[in-house]
Amino acid sequence: MKAPRIYLIHATPVAIAPITEAFTRLWPQARLANLLEDSLSGDLAEAGEITEALNERFLKLATYAADSGADAILFTCSAFGGAIDLCKRSLTIPVLKPNEAMIEEALEHTRKVSILATFEPAIASMTEEFMDHARQLGIGLELETRVCPGAFDELRQGNAQRHDALIVDSARLPTGSELLCFAQFSMTSAAQQASQASGLRVLTTPDSAVLKLRRLLKA
Repeated sequence: MKAPRIYLIHATPVAIAPITEAFTRLWPQARLANLLEDSLSGDLAEAGEITEALNERFLKLATYAADSGADAILFTCSAFGGAIDLCKRSLTIPVLKPNEAMIEEALEHTRKVSILATFEPAIASMTEEFMDHARQLGIGLELETRVCPGAFDELRQGNAQRHDALIVDSARLPTGSELLCFAQFSMTSAAQQASQASGLRVLTTPDSAVLKLRRLLKA
């Protein structure tokens, strides 16, 4: 029996390495295929919201993956929740938002969560997803959010160490939370240092997503 084929759909190239590393470490048998459409993040920032045209572009990408033999699809950009929901409703294979597995894992452990992002539009999308999931569970949630300015630009310019250092500095700031969640796949490289600096457990979207996909497709 062939190993499952997972299509990874990216809106920025900096997400590719973190999710590939997570699969290599946690589920090396999975067969990966990458689709990159790197104008999506810029077009979202310019539009200020998810438009009907962006929804259609996401659905075309997901349909292409499904038609190409995907057993499941994982989107890796956190700022497009509504567009991914459309893909979920339209396809019969598992389609995962980048955040959903981490959110489920976070709320299994605590009601006091901090979200840290380097791409500001990711905050609104992830906050809505956290609150929706908490409502479904019927629980209260104390959610803090924080954006780390400059880090995403540093990473896109190839300055990975500076990117990680800025995230660690933000993680070090005091919080009333019990758990720190990284909003983007591209932040994963700073997780261990951020945990040490903050004294909090850090959850990352790639690790949680890979583990959930492995459970879904091996069930």
